[in-house]
Amino acid sequence: MSALDWLNSTAFTAFDQKIIWSDFAGNLLGLAALALGWRRSVVVWPAQLLSGLILVAAYWHAHLSGGVGKQLLVIGVSLWGWLQWQRGRRDDGEIKVRFATWRERAWLVAGGAVGTVALALVFKANPDLSWDPWPDAYIFVGSVVAMVAMARGWVEFWFAWLAVDAVGVPLAFNGGLAFSAFVYIVYGVLVLLGLRSWWIQSRPARPVTGGPALEGATA
Repeated sequence: MSALDWLNSTAFTAFDQKIIWSDFAGNLLGLAALALGWRRSVVVWPAQLLSGLILVAAYWHAHLSGGVGKQLLVIGVSLWGWLQWQRGRRDDGEIKVRFATWRERAWLVAGGAVGTVALALVFKANPDLSWDPWPDAYIFVGSVVAMVAMARGWVEFWFAWLAVDAVGVPLAFNGGLAFSAFVYIVYGVLVLLGLRSWWIQSRPARPVTGGPALEGATA
């Protein structure tokens, strides 16, 4: 049995759903990466890259070409994000986070909308690439938007992941990736916790009465 065959073999069965190894291992790494992002650890990016490599096999097995493409982009963005966070830690001694400006938010929303429409049209013109073009394109582009925001240290990263989760759960179930669907639900919980943490870190610290001002965590 080849490594690819093993990755796409059944790991276990839960609630009458077969869980394949690639879906299981890739998403566990994805959860670990999200937790590391919450802690603002640079290790988040190697973990995300490895998760992407494994999930390529899962999405290929499920015939979700959009998912395959998304994971390939995740790998590329992970490399870029790692460089961004390394530079930020080198310059400031830590990874600082902040809310995006309205201009930056506009670029994120516009890029996500245009990218989703363009990719969905590609999928519709080539039915073999995806059996559900619009949600597949939405998740594909939304995940990239979220990771770009994360690499920039924008709190909006967490809102983007929540938007992706809302569509990712039913799509994963319909594609036979039951563990991915379950992980999307767990993602939602971790995202809310991460959002709270980054939101707090993004606020300037209040000065101590009668003493020097504390250094804030703003970017």
